[in-house]
Amino acid sequence: MSKILLLGDEAIAQGALDAGLSGVYAYPGTPSTEITEYIQASKQAKEGHIHSIWCGNEKTAMESAIGMSYAGKRALVCMKHVGLNVAADPFMNASITGAHGGLVVLVADDPSMHSSQDEQDSRCYAKFAMIPAFEPSNQQEAYDLTRYAFDFSEKYHTPVLLRVTTRLAHSRSGVERKEARPQNELSICPNPKQYILLPANARGFYRDLLAKQPHFEEESEKSPFNKYIDGTDKSMGIIATGIAYNYLMENFVGKTCPYPVLKISQYPAPAKLVAKMVDECESVLVAEEGYPVIEDQLRGLLNRTGNIHGRMDGTLPRDGELNPNLLAKSLGMEDTCGAPVPSIVAPRPPALCNGCPHIDTYLAINEAMAEYGPGKVFADIGCYTLGALPPYKAIYTTVDMGASITMAKGAADAGVSPVLAVIGDSTFTHSGMTSLLDAIYENASITVMILDNSTTGMTGGQDSHALGRIGNICKGLGVDEKHIRIITPLKNKHAENVQVIKEELAYQGVSVIVPTRECIQTLSRRMKAQQNKK
Repeated sequence: MSKILLLGDEAIAQGALDAGLSGVYAYPGTPSTEITEYIQASKQAKEGHIHSIWCGNEKTAMESAIGMSYAGKRALVCMKHVGLNVAADPFMNASITGAHGGLVVLVADDPSMHSSQDEQDSRCYAKFAMIPAFEPSNQQEAYDLTRYAFDFSEKYHTPVLLRVTTRLAHSRSGVERKEARPQNELSICPNPKQYILLPANARGFYRDLLAKQPHFEEESEKSPFNKYIDGTDKSMGIIATGIAYNYLMENFVGKTCPYPVLKISQYPAPAKLVAKMVDECESVLVAEEGYPVIEDQLRGLLNRTGNIHGRMDGTLPRDGELNPNLLAKSLGMEDTCGAPVPSIVAPRPPALCNGCPHIDTYLAINEAMAEYGPGKVFADIGCYTLGALPPYKAIYTTVDMGASITMAKGAADAGVSPVLAVIGDSTFTHSGMTSLLDAIYENASITVMILDNSTTGMTGGQDSHALGRIGNICKGLGVDEKHIRIITPLKNKHAENVQVIKEELAYQGVSVIVPTRECIQTLSRRMKAQQNKK
């Protein structure tokens, strides 16, 4: 088959297509977004009628993928690492139901927090759910492991987790495709009890999951993606997982690493190969991108021998991404990092785009809230989070998707007044609607501003599920129609918008203000596309 240049994300997408995918379910989140976008743009996917519409959130994506697996088809569900927190309920229970059609859960982790709230390592979720995990070291493996993961899922009737990190997801390399297989035929799960997790059923399925563990371990020991590379210098052995293996080997281009190396890309970790290294080598360096998962297991509770090194003892940094230079330093090789950036180079933090509607919204918020003092505006996840930075300094919290409304409610419950919640249109439909329902149920004295820019702006302009529906959604949830106010965030509307905000802040109950103006980026792209059609 042909060899093509692909991002790691695109290699996963193409691997899924060539594995006989029938549906991808996802909510956009960096660094996983490009997987679904690639499938949406794929001629192969269109010809195969592969489902690829964005979901409302990661939980609904996971549940839809489980439903497709139930019907015997192969399903891929994609999210970033914090999205797995949202999908955790169906994810954990899917390990008990098992899978009928192949079910692959792709999670893209973000060490160094390039666009995230934390550095959590999704391998921990796989261990928690007791399902196999796969972690490619390069783009070719991302393609190959995706195909392999679907086969593995169907062989053992289990969901599997495929984990990548930012650097692999967003870097390119040549990928050699293999022959595409056809999609599975429709086949409803033959066991009528398999997806009914009543306790009497679930107890038996849990025992089935436990019985699979030795098979998962055996598969890991013989996996072509785990390999032991012997070395002449046994003073140290190196365990390198996923992309950390690439970082290691970049220090030995054109020459052989003198130390034994165990590359791990399939979990559970191959215990026999790990034991071989520990027995043969005086010390072991563990290089893994993310949490010290393998290192922690090797150290145990006491680490009496003291011969396990890695992130936990400072040999490698405890936080942030690894890179070839950090691996070189840990091996006593030359530090090739180069000179630090001179202090005369001023940092350039991210900023709202020129013409962004959120700018006019924040200017109105700041004026309306000025008399009440700081600390009373709660915000959420999205490009509008940049309102925390100068020159606006308009918001004071950003914790997780949907938290703005419920945090504002909690502060109001504590006696803070007035309080204002800021949330985007896509974030509102992702996880803000249930938060608003809580506030409505108790008639909390809060004002909610749903910033409607008609798109999911932070991840590239995907369609918002709330488009044209926000007012009706809020009315349906129970907000008094008189206190659902639509405003236009423009400079010539500033005084009018400030007055609307002040009026709703004074209202003793739940009010909703919807600043409505299209994202400047999607507007620009839309107008350009229209001009090109002429």
